[in-house]
Amino acid sequence: MHFMTGKDTAGGGLRERKKRATRAALAEAAVRLAAEQGADQVTVEAISAAAGVSVRTFFNYFDSRDDAFVVVDADASERVRQSLLAAPPGLSPLEALREALATELREAERQHELWSLHARVLRASPHLLVRNLGAQMADETGLAEAIATRVRAGGRPVETPAPPEDGADRTAPDLYPRLLAAVAGAAVRVSVQHWCERPDDAAFADVFHEVFAHLAAGLPTPAR
Repeated sequence: MHFMTGKDTAGGGLRERKKRATRAALAEAAVRLAAEQGADQVTVEAISAAAGVSVRTFFNYFDSRDDAFVVVDADASERVRQSLLAAPPGLSPLEALREALATELREAERQHELWSLHARVLRASPHLLVRNLGAQMADETGLAEAIATRVRAGGRPVETPAPPEDGADRTAPDLYPRLLAAVAGAAVRVSVQHWCERPDDAAFADVFHEVFAHLAAGLPTPAR
């Protein structure tokens, strides 16, 4: 679940905001160049120059050129998990997840054009689309683990659990956390796609909350 986020998203200290701004600038440069030229024609040097940083700086944020098209904000999923775990008591897992995602997506209105370009780049590059799906599945697994942790805590705020050491046993989440994580990912995608296609019909936040209202209601057949 990767987001096109910028320097004002999710708070944090000055250093962290600058890092997010640099990552966002690199990802935006990569997407815009790929939309103009085709992803295969874009080089790390061109991305770095367009973002106004050095090639060395590029590799401080991304392991490869393709990561700039796919891993748009590597910290976004962790922020969502932390927000979910720290959500106020009394919220259902769905409500806590909705609020965590809404916080991360609060700048969606500003990202309309870039999200549309990003989708076009992925559709035009099958290998990037496959990598993006793989990254989303990995994020989904981490989110399911966070949901499972909150469920076990009875809905009380909990600290982020430490990652298991290499070789340590890792119990797979039960069915409910897996399903909720997968549904949330689909809800974000549908919200973004619907709003990008009809940006004048409603604000993104309204579309997003309507999607989650449908989920909370159990997806009943809508009235005509």
